[in-house]
Amino acid sequence: MPIQAKVYVSLKRTVLDPQGATIAKALRKMQYKGVDDVRQGKYFEITFADGDRAAAEVELARIATEVLTNPVIEECRWKLEDGQ
Repeated sequence: MPIQAKVYVSLKRTVLDPQGATIAKALRKMQYKGVDDVRQGKYFEITFADGDRAAAEVELARIATEVLTNPVIEECRWKLEDGQ
């Protein structure tokens, strides 16, 4: 059974996020209540054909940290799910 990975990449909290700040400002201007901060990021879906969850976890960690993320300014998190 295939394994589906979902990877979320965002700027570190210590890095200025001008796009997120612009979105937050626009939401407040549009009178959405309670918006304090917005951080933007990237989302990836990766499907592993082999059902070996342990191997997929190892490969996903490598892909997320070596390819999808700039470790100087970004952080990432991911989760694995059984494919549909």
